[in-house]
Amino acid sequence: MLDRPHILASYFHVHLVSDSTGETLNTVFNAVTSQFAAARAFEHIYSLIRSRSQMEKVLADIEAAPGLVLYTVVNAELRRLLEARCSELQTPAISVLDPFIEAFSDYLGLEQTRRAGAQHEMDEDYFKRIAAVDFTLAHDDGQMAWDLDLADVVLVGVSRTSKTPTCMYLANRGIKAANIPLVPGADLPTQLFAVRKPLVVGLIASPERLVQLRHSRLGGMNAAEHADEYSDLETVRSEVLQAKRLYARHRWPVIDVTRKSVEETAAAILTKLSARRNEPA
Repeated sequence: MLDRPHILASYFHVHLVSDSTGETLNTVFNAVTSQFAAARAFEHIYSLIRSRSQMEKVLADIEAAPGLVLYTVVNAELRRLLEARCSELQTPAISVLDPFIEAFSDYLGLEQTRRAGAQHEMDEDYFKRIAAVDFTLAHDDGQMAWDLDLADVVLVGVSRTSKTPTCMYLANRGIKAANIPLVPGADLPTQLFAVRKPLVVGLIASPERLVQLRHSRLGGMNAAEHADEYSDLETVRSEVLQAKRLYARHRWPVIDVTRKSVEETAAAILTKLSARRNEPA
């Protein structure tokens, strides 16, 4: 049986070994450790490990600071080298993608390509993401509304509903996202009401949360002239009510971002976009 740290111990070493950028490992590791509030990790990150000499340096580090080892390595020789040494050191070594790859292989009846960093190749999907980022930057905060119909998603919302960061997150997933701010007294672009291709989503948040966020924003700005109007609770309540009426009038789906992170909001939008794309023509 492997020796395990005492249950009260909160500090540990973790070695993240990847033959690519390590993005997948970091995402999985952060998702898991978020479930252990008392855990504090000393992270050792090794990316683009593709030769025996590189792996031997990694193994020397693991021996010097034993701990959990998470890896994504497709080269069979390097995997055997890592797994054998970790077994000798009685250090848990976990290949985080193996269960998924095996399940896909069984279901599809196909062999794994075993290409390191295949998801980061400069292929069609890569250039699609770059194009999405360019489009999203050009269509931030109501800019270039004349070609909104080229978007995949258009987000509409009052100030401080995380329109821009959500759009940028979507862009990094290859989604062309534009956003239109709802500004009291300002007309919305007519193109917004004529779009046919994009999914238009209305974002809302509780007035109390919006006031809090707006106060924080004003704290770092010289905006005293309109501060009361911008962050007054009754004014904000009126803005949110008008936004809800607008969304209902045009039957746009609505997402309440009050307690959602940008990632959660983006995930909800992607779910709605997928459902829309899968609807019968």
